[in-house]
Amino acid sequence: MSETVIPSAAFADSKPHYELLDGLRGVAALLVVFYHIFEGLSFAAGGTPITTINHGYLAVDFFFILSGFVIGYAYDDRLGKTMTTGNFFKRRLIRLHPMIIMGVILGAIAFFIQGSVQWDGKHVAVSAVMLSALCAMFFIPALPGARYEVRGNGEMFPLNGPSWSLFFEYIGNILYALFIHRLSTKALTVLVVLLGAGLAGFTLFDVSGYDMIGVGWTLDGVNFLGGSLRMLFPFSLGMLLSRTFKPFKMRGAFWICSAVLLLLFCVPYLKAEVPFSLNGLFEAICIILVFPVLVWLGASGRTTDKRSTQVCKFLGDISYPLYAVHYPIMYLFYAWLIDNELYTFAEIWPMAIAVYAGSIILAYLCLKLYDEPVRRWLSKRLLRK
Repeated sequence: MSETVIPSAAFADSKPHYELLDGLRGVAALLVVFYHIFEGLSFAAGGTPITTINHGYLAVDFFFILSGFVIGYAYDDRLGKTMTTGNFFKRRLIRLHPMIIMGVILGAIAFFIQGSVQWDGKHVAVSAVMLSALCAMFFIPALPGARYEVRGNGEMFPLNGPSWSLFFEYIGNILYALFIHRLSTKALTVLVVLLGAGLAGFTLFDVSGYDMIGVGWTLDGVNFLGGSLRMLFPFSLGMLLSRTFKPFKMRGAFWICSAVLLLLFCVPYLKAEVPFSLNGLFEAICIILVFPVLVWLGASGRTTDKRSTQVCKFLGDISYPLYAVHYPIMYLFYAWLIDNELYTFAEIWPMAIAVYAGSIILAYLCLKLYDEPVRRWLSKRLLRK
């Protein structure tokens, strides 16, 4: 993401750029798409357990810690000094919102292609779809059961489900600008510890009842609490890391961190007859301990040649567009799986490859033909000195 939630922030010109963190954002985004393909097989089979990239949803938590790190790094010494709060908000809106709008447009098109029907087959009026799109463009989440919650499964943003994490990203940015950046490092450490304890308790005691931390996508009470914890802890921890970070020489950091992410995401769901959620313990260890180490390693490493620098830049550039626009394709893919009663990867692998490649191509086209030109235009008009 080059600044998102998948995020990254625009770095100050005088500061070094962390190319490996760009690359790791891209790797995580690619793994999310892979996870969603297998989620589709689970969905088509009536909600059976996902058997590949089982913990791919943890990429969102990794994105949040990356976001906190790069935003703290880029803005901590500028916000309230050489940059106003209003200018900070303008920069974040310019960086994030154009792709949010594109995701809504593509989501509405995908919904119409599917016949404007909910998952249970109930037809949805065009006016309800338009209302849903308008609300999503202004980032007004849908209440479960509301008329404009058009897919009928409780999503905050039913035309582009993953926008829920960007909704929490916006909340994190607002809290950072108004409150968190003012905290001393000691006070920020206390906040991180308290939030970490809250997140650990939420996962260990399975507060959601899902036996996983895949929460935040809907506005029921527990999901909103869980989504808030999923954002606030890693986001604040990333900021704390940016203040205390001291690099050390690290060779092969990109490949090591990428391999660790892949291995963690492929760990099967952990079930056990114990007083707490074993799967929740694994998730807490990933978010609280492993992901911060990966960010530290990634920030310590450097690309060593022009080609690796180009690869990391490409991955970073497409990471946010890929996350923001791939799910409308997934809606069509899921509908195809359900209509044809396909439940195994062996049956659908050619289509899966097409969906995967198509998502990447779409993200790149959106980046080059829409996102970058729009951001340049908005920057010239809104960020004049």
